[in-house]
Amino acid sequence: MVRAPHILAAALCGAIIFSYAEAAQAKCRTHFFSVNDYGKAGPTKDAANLLDKHIIKRTKEKGIKKYYKIPKNVKCELFLDFIVFDEYTCTATADVCW
Repeated sequence: MVRAPHILAAALCGAIIFSYAEAAQAKCRTHFFSVNDYGKAGPTKDAANLLDKHIIKRTKEKGIKKYYKIPKNVKCELFLDFIVFDEYTCTATADVCW
């Protein structure tokens, strides 16, 4: 009975090391898609939607069936500043891991 806690601790350490090794084997890639258009709402929405389509296309091309996507981030920068309208470049990025 005295050895049981040591065996349990060793098994637990082995499980933790195995799960870290499994996580280290995961491959991740950063994908991005940029859109340049008038206004800010349109290119923000388009960049996010087109990024999702791009990720689906690329994972199918690579034969990746199971993957997860870290939530995407969309950043916009003012490209042209006119008095009556503005033009923005919006870039959506997301990490995809499998």
